[in-house]
Order: sequence, then C-alpha cells, then structure tokens
Amino acid sequence: MELLLRQWRAEDAFALQRCADDREIACFLRDVFPHPYVLSDAEYFIKACLQEPKEEGLHYAVEVDGALVGSIGLCVGKDVACRSAELGYWLARAQWGRGIMTEAVTRMCHAGFEQLDLLRIFAEPFSSNTASRRVLEKNGFVLEGVLQHSVYKWGRVMDACVYALLRP
Repeated sequence: MELLLRQWRAEDAFALQRCADDREIACFLRDVFPHPYVLSDAEYFIKACLQEPKEEGLHYAVEVDGALVGSIGLCVGKDVACRSAELGYWLARAQWGRGIMTEAVTRMCHAGFEQLDLLRIFAEPFSSNTASRRVLEKNGFVLEGVLQHSVYKWGRVMDACVYALLRP
C-alpha cells in the first residue's frame, strides 16, 4: 500500500464528491461537512484549501495507491492559541480498518510540528466514534477530557472527547 498526503487539485472534485457522499462519514463530522455531499461542495472545499495561507493550516488529500480516499487537515488557532492546531480527518468507508488514517495522522502531526512550529495538536471526536478515538490513541494523543452534551448532530445530543498531542 502506497500512502500519500498531497496538495488538493481542482481535478480531485469528482473523486472527492464520490468518497465524501456517505452518511456513515458525515454522522461523525461537524455540520460544515454536508450530507448529501454534492460536486459543488467538493469544488468549494478544494478551492478553500488551495487559497488558505500556509500559516493558517495544512489541508491534504489522502491518496492510497493513486486513488483519493480521504482528507486530513490542521487548522491553526488564533490569538493566544496560535501555536496550537485542531486536527480533522475522514476516510472513505471502503478503506476503514486498514491502518490508513493512523499513518496519515502520524505524518500530518510531524508536518504540523515541523512546518507550523506548533506546540500542541488537538482533536475533538464524538465520544461514539471509537475508530477515530483509537487512531488518536495509537498516535500518542492523550484524552484530556469529555465535553458532556457538547454536540448536537441530526437531532441527537452527544459527548465529544478532547485529545491532545504535545510537541515531542
């Protein structure tokens, strides 16, 4: 398996739309990730990634064996949080359980600490997203706490977990 984190390209829009249009992915993500996920959503996302200044974050396409399979990004904080970044990611359902995102997170965190001079990377998966939580734990992220009743998604109230990884 050849895993690549790379810059987004305009021509990724069709593949992105096909991968992202999945309720089982959207149910674990913030509402800014739409469902259904249509081609204009993919085009908008890619354009935003390409226009964002590097100092505000890194956003990469996840590619396996030449095929687009997901997305991963770091959003740098503002003001006093300028040396912290939030990690976000998702993977096409057909690729779940293969260790792809565990390796992608390893690479993204290394890039964040090196290229963005971060001190802290954090993520806030929904407590019910055990697979995503396991990816973070395999990468050395520490559970800092549970934000009770902090998420309202599709008519359900849920908890979110705060995980963090400090610069080595």
